[in-house]
Amino acid sequence: MYTLYFVPGSASYAVHWLLIELGAPHELRRVDSEAREQKQPAYLKLNPNGVVPTLMVAGKPVYESAALVLLLAARHPAAGFIPPAGTRAEALYLQWAFHLANTVQPAFRAWFYPDEPAGPEQVEAVKERARTRIEAAWDRLDAHLAAHGPFLAGASVSAVDFSAAMLARWSRSMPKPATEWPSIARFIKTMKARPSFPELNRREGLTEWL
Repeated sequence: MYTLYFVPGSASYAVHWLLIELGAPHELRRVDSEAREQKQPAYLKLNPNGVVPTLMVAGKPVYESAALVLLLAARHPAAGFIPPAGTRAEALYLQWAFHLANTVQPAFRAWFYPDEPAGPEQVEAVKERARTRIEAAWDRLDAHLAAHGPFLAGASVSAVDFSAAMLARWSRSMPKPATEWPSIARFIKTMKARPSFPELNRREGLTEWL
């Protein structure tokens, strides 16, 4: 039994989605982000970074969204969400997992919290730089999917696709959302067609981007 500490639509979204896909027994603990529960001592004992998600695995906390997605795929290999070792698909799987976590997600952090990097006086400059970085990432991902898709690791869906779809969702209100790129739009349409997608949004109480 897993326990997922989550905030609807946040970085826990991909982890929650994969738990549903796997049919893995789990319970949900919603973190009250408006009350800053994630910054309180009880939660910080689980995740000292003070963010979601945190997943209880065998009674112990593990955190970082990308790590949890890869961990779940590895713990449930029969689901087929982790490519075979030593294959080109595995190389792409790891490449995109780290690219999304190290390059794209930090740019979104700057977009949503532009005062953090350089203070309130630089908010507009920070947002513009973040937008440029995010759109450049979509350029690269769209070209990759066009040449090597339909999924990030090739012909078959893998755990990293759920992370990519989550980040694409975050762009829905940006000047140019991810679905403006044709290959990404096809990829998102395929991911949204999975039966787990409406169930995920129902459980999280989300009604946009359906």
